[in-house]
Amino acid sequence: MTEHRKVDLGVILAAGRGARMGPFGAACPKPIAPVANEPLAERQIRQMRELGVREVVVVIGHLGHLVSRCLGDGSRLGVTIRYVEQERPLGLAHAVSQLEDHVDRPFYLMLGDLYFELDRPERLAESFFSGQAAAAVALMTGPVPPERQAQDFAVHLDETGRVRRFIEKPRYLQSPRKGCGFYLFDMPIFDAIRNTPRTALRDEFELTVALQTLVDLGCPVTAAPVVAYDMNITTVADLIDCSCRALAAAGQSCAVGSGCQLAEGVQLEETAVGDRVRISRPVRLRRCIVLPGTTLDDSSDLEDMVITSEARFSARG
Repeated sequence: MTEHRKVDLGVILAAGRGARMGPFGAACPKPIAPVANEPLAERQIRQMRELGVREVVVVIGHLGHLVSRCLGDGSRLGVTIRYVEQERPLGLAHAVSQLEDHVDRPFYLMLGDLYFELDRPERLAESFFSGQAAAAVALMTGPVPPERQAQDFAVHLDETGRVRRFIEKPRYLQSPRKGCGFYLFDMPIFDAIRNTPRTALRDEFELTVALQTLVDLGCPVTAAPVVAYDMNITTVADLIDCSCRALAAAGQSCAVGSGCQLAEGVQLEETAVGDRVRISRPVRLRRCIVLPGTTLDDSSDLEDMVITSEARFSARG
């Protein structure tokens, strides 16, 4: 294992299709969906930059050109960004395997469709280096209900605090610790992925299975509670909920981008309005996200919607 104590490389997996987002997901990749006017991947880059990351590799696939156009070369965000393509959607472990020829040192990794609120995230690297680990996994800082754990993955620790077992979407084998889609990996993860079979559940190469393979190969895997809240953004309602949380965390009732024209009397409640938006009538928007460049001529109030220049997407189905 490496002896370096600084991690300056980050990875974002941004190749997913977002099928459960419906027509909005077909037009806008989830990693660049706006959360309080900040694309989700930009939020993750900012969080990793605060940990010392200066170089980011983004794995793209579905609508990857939109992701690269949004993030650019990273100079605007204070990092350098490179892009790697996952040509076939064969699972998260397969996406990670595409990195082997592009990374040469430990790297943070975030799943690009997750919204994170972090709590002392530096503890992930502390756990990784102090345990001379091949990987470290972020945990929730507090308990979670069993139904929430069944949507993600459970982490079982041994008496020394190292990971003993990963259970993907557990229905019965509950653990007091829920894992999150935020990791720190060293190079042995690629050996583990090469020894990881496809799962019967989804016929994909699952990252939790690769992590269990790493444990079974005798490589130390540690864990640290650094995530106060996370949300896998799978629906329009999830995106709106996360945007409202981000606004509240910033002490804002709304956010308005640059170059906007808002009619007198417009009311914004828990709403984020992107750049160059024009609202021509005094309407009330509650729990809405208005994407950049949109023009609104509505005379009726709008609620729980993502609004683009082409369409409206309701959180209520």
